[in-house]
Order: sequence, then structure tokens, then C-alpha cells
Amino acid sequence: MNMRLRTNEGVPFLTFPLLEETGIVIHGFSTRLGGVSKGDCATMNVSFSRGDKEEDVRENYRRLGRAMGFSCENLVCSDQTHTTNIRVVTEADRGKGFTCPKDYTDVDGLITDVSGLALATFYADCVPLYFVDPVRRVIGLSHSGWRGTVGKMGKKTVEKMREVYGCEATDIRAAIGPSICQSCYEVSGDVILEFQKAFREELWPELFYAKENGKYQLNLWKANERILEEAGILPEHVEVTDLCTCCNPRLLFSHRASHGKRGNLGAFLMLKEKAY
Repeated sequence: MNMRLRTNEGVPFLTFPLLEETGIVIHGFSTRLGGVSKGDCATMNVSFSRGDKEEDVRENYRRLGRAMGFSCENLVCSDQTHTTNIRVVTEADRGKGFTCPKDYTDVDGLITDVSGLALATFYADCVPLYFVDPVRRVIGLSHSGWRGTVGKMGKKTVEKMREVYGCEATDIRAAIGPSICQSCYEVSGDVILEFQKAFREELWPELFYAKENGKYQLNLWKANERILEEAGILPEHVEVTDLCTCCNPRLLFSHRASHGKRGNLGAFLMLKEKAY
């Protein structure tokens, strides 16, 4: 596994060596272990909308914050609806989604240059995308399911970082986090048609293959890797997970593996305070 499974304060979470090496971020991806939730959401659920007790979810966040190194009061949460909308997060957003309500909707990506704000996005098979620019000190965190991947969410995040903060793609370090693997991800022909429109034909053999039942197996990891490459991120600056949510239902929540009876995993990314 090219990610590191760490445990702190009794809470396991995953990190990427490539992002750790920048020295400027705190980051992690939660597992389903180490929390207090019960039933289908057991135990480390970070969603308030899965029928879980609110206080249990809040305690889960507090445990993750202590383990990873962020304060829940500094969280800024996405509002995911499978768009490619990206919010520029400012000081005014501190706490939105945890200590105060979100005043935005339809946000699947977050970018910021504000130290101490902990960006958070949520998963149960879709692809987490992490971005760190150690030169401009800018971070991004985006959610990319098949719709977001067709819409090239990764590339749009890089473009937004360039537009707002002047980031260069060649400076950015990126990571593709735990999500559903090709062997587990069966899709219908209408989904593949969208991928055929979005990707060059020479890439199709590495992105999907047809099966005798008329369905296809789709590789979201490779598709997102190609998108980051298209965005101008250097291959040596991209780390791709080999950890499938669906293959590892004891460690991670998976919508497919659980037939929808599950909690949510969280991706977290925060710029450290600048050392002077």
C-alpha cells in the first residue's frame, strides 16, 4: 500500500508520503474505525445525513481532529452534489458545516491559501483528490465520482488554483485517495458513452473494458491520473492509491459493498501556520 496507515489517540487514518514531504500540510483520510457511531454507521462516520446521532458524529470529528492535528472549529465542509463547482475558501468560511451552517450549496471542491482552515470532503466509493502547492502555499480538496471525473474535476481544480492564486501545475503535488477500484466498479453503457466523449480513444483500453453481460468495468483511478497529467501536473508529483473502498469493507465505508447501508469517510487537508 503506497499510503501510510497511522494510529494516533486510538484513531487510525491514512496519509500520503508525497503530501507529508511538502512539510506544509496536515492531511488524512479517515477509516471506519475508531469512532463511536453504531449500527450501519459504525464506528467513524462523519456524515450528519446518514441517520446517525448528531452528537456521535460530532464526537467522531473531535477524535479525528485530535488524531490528525486540526481543530473542528476550523473545519470548512463541502456540499457535494456531483458537480465540478469549486469554492474559494476564505477566513469567513471558518467552521461552516460543523460549528455553523453552510451558506453555499453544490460545492464539490474547495481551495484556499488560508493557514489553519481544515478543508473536508466526503466519500463512500468516489475519488478524493488532494492538491498541495508548496511554492504558493495553496491547497485544494475535491470530490470526483464518475460525473466529476467525466467533467474533469481534477483539471478544473488546478485551473482554479492557477486563476485565483497564480499556481503553476508543475509545482503542485497531488494524490488520488481511497475509492472504488476497476474490478469492483461495474457501470452501464450510458456511463461509458460519457467517458468516450471526454477522453481520447487511445486511452479507452486503460479506462474501461466490456463484459459479456453488456456492462463495463471502469477505472476511475487511471481516469483521474490521466486528468491530472492533462492538467500539467508532473507524473512524479502524483501519488495514486491502491486501496479500494469496496474491497476493504471492514476498514472503509463502501456504498456498493454495503448496498447503501453505511456511513461516510472524510478527506481532510489543512495548511500549517507559516513558520517565521
